[in-house]
Amino acid sequence: MSKLYLVPTPVGNMEDITLRALRLLKEADVVLAEDTRTSGILLKHYDIKARLMSHHKFNEHQTADMLAARIAAGEDMVLISDAGTPGISDPGFMLVRACVARNIEVECLPGATAFVPALVCSGLPCDRFCFEGFLPQKKGRQSHILALADEQRTMIFYESPHRVVKLLTQLAEVFGGERQCAVCREISKVHEECVRGSLQEVAAHFTENEPRGEFVVIVAGKAKERREKAPREE
Repeated sequence: MSKLYLVPTPVGNMEDITLRALRLLKEADVVLAEDTRTSGILLKHYDIKARLMSHHKFNEHQTADMLAARIAAGEDMVLISDAGTPGISDPGFMLVRACVARNIEVECLPGATAFVPALVCSGLPCDRFCFEGFLPQKKGRQSHILALADEQRTMIFYESPHRVVKLLTQLAEVFGGERQCAVCREISKVHEECVRGSLQEVAAHFTENEPRGEFVVIVAGKAKERREKAPREE
């Protein structure tokens, strides 16, 4: 039976890919790529000659049903994004939904994603967390942050180098400048870095040091309020 495979690709180091992922990329009838030029570099590195087709946020609404129909007709397809796991702040959901609606089997391989290593290395609680991904750039951004003011779980955000200081500043204004955070950039790459401290301190660091690369921002949740114990009656 034909399938849709979601295959994670390296977020940095080319070696961060599984043997099974490489096999599926070789065997697939079609590899759906967010950017065929970017994916072409990975495939060339492993000498994989796959049939590539573009599948990105600008065309997924129009192509998801057509691709699902082709899978139902007998083609095995692999979906990859430029880096990490498809569907996590990347295209994927539309096609998965279309396949599920047709009772097509969907299988997602375990593998690379940026927020897990950033969370684990942050030094902040990672037993309970919420993934917020990229916040809206303009409309709804502030209201989204305000809605998280009482969130007690560790929060995870993705951000570009051009807006990371703005994000840290906005979070400090709503959560308080002393709220602890860890900002990780260039996960699994040569210049990987994790800067820890308060929102105010880390915002100051990246104001003085030009932000470069892809960023994962980990922010501590709101501390639980301690209830005062009632005095014991004698």
